[in-house]
Amino acid sequence: MPKLSSLLPRALSLLLSCAAFCLPATAQTPLPEPVRAALDRAQLPEDSLYAWVAPVEGGPPWLAHQPSALAHPASVMKLVTSMAALDRLGPLFQWHTPVYTDGHHLYVQGRGDPRLVNERLWLLLRQVMAVHGPVVAGDIVLDRSAYAIPAVDPAAFDGEPLKPYNVRPDALMVNQKSVLLNFRPDAARGVARVSPDMALAGVQWPATVPLGAGACGDWRSGLQLDATDPARPRFGGRLPASCGEKGWPLASSDPASFNARAIEAQWRALGGRLRGQVREGRTPTGATLVAEALSPALPEVLRDMNKHSNNVIAQQLMLALSPGQPDTPATWEGARAEVQALVQSQGCRDDELVIDNGSGLSREERISARCLGRLLQWAWGRPWMPELLGSLPVAGIETTARRVTSAAGQAHLKTGSLNNVAALAGVVHGPDGHRHVVVVMVNHPLAASAEARAVLDAVVGWSLAPR
Repeated sequence: MPKLSSLLPRALSLLLSCAAFCLPATAQTPLPEPVRAALDRAQLPEDSLYAWVAPVEGGPPWLAHQPSALAHPASVMKLVTSMAALDRLGPLFQWHTPVYTDGHHLYVQGRGDPRLVNERLWLLLRQVMAVHGPVVAGDIVLDRSAYAIPAVDPAAFDGEPLKPYNVRPDALMVNQKSVLLNFRPDAARGVARVSPDMALAGVQWPATVPLGAGACGDWRSGLQLDATDPARPRFGGRLPASCGEKGWPLASSDPASFNARAIEAQWRALGGRLRGQVREGRTPTGATLVAEALSPALPEVLRDMNKHSNNVIAQQLMLALSPGQPDTPATWEGARAEVQALVQSQGCRDDELVIDNGSGLSREERISARCLGRLLQWAWGRPWMPELLGSLPVAGIETTARRVTSAAGQAHLKTGSLNNVAALAGVVHGPDGHRHVVVVMVNHPLAASAEARAVLDAVVGWSLAPR
């Protein structure tokens, strides 16, 4: 019979485990006074707040407010996609973009790389030209068959199809189907010179736009861009001279032709000749590999995605989770099932997550504060935890988290905002050396206000108090 002393450690372990996970999922803790006061100042009801704060190593939450209720997380959903990708794909994961030939045509096979930007496309085509030669006797064929997803109107989400965040996923994603227009004033001539950061075959931007008087203000609207004809965009307005140099990132008004235009322009710029055309098609069996582009490793891509809240990367990454990629065409259904299975394996109920495209740019996506908090606790114990943490903005300092001043330099946080949504989640580094998980979401028509943002900051600040 075992000695009582030998059973004590096991009993203690079970007791601590139960303290962490045997509490009812819906159990609430009282709202701290600083958080309640911040809600009052923001004129927000308590039921607009969803919050969960707990030690990263596990244990009962210090704060649990509507912990199991579904809330819209906005871009905080990218944390779920990040954790799923690091666990399922691994930190060494890279996307491949191979180019093949059958002796007549060239085939560019897209496999979902979200970082095939103009510079990397240039390097890939330069390698192809070095091996294949500058003359393509037939066509350049673009193979996008790695995705089997329905087409979606870029204007469907918010009526802003020219905003780069609305670019839809594509197995061949060249430069995220966007250009950066640079405007450089020439006061002597009374114009601003217009220069796109990449050429597109058959697309001609105006060389200049007139300068105007007055404050800079909403200078984009003042330019009165007309992109009705994708090959001949025009400006009907002026750029205020007071603006100085400006840059305007724009999604293509004709995304279906963007890849072909970009690749043809780049091939010809390198001195290549094309006797056929750039068109879509499939890579034939038996084609010979000519060259291949590799994306940066997953941690670097995650840094771009999370620090700058890039929706295009998030959706491409979500589709990379679809089983059998890239040999089996990716589907949203396959990717969602993979994420749901992972989330449920870590203690979330099946009704605590509704995932759509993994970016948060969706009216359907929902998650409970408890579920996201539990996932972050699980992530803390994984070998890839440093890669996840390093991808998140530093509170009070970097990009989207710079407004979280209560824990400046002491937290790695992903933030999110949409109409009616303000949210953040991540890891806070306490002054006593201990770390804890913080998840806060506000869902309310007033969520965009500075006072609502202060509620998020109040929760983070309260979490730093000694315990």
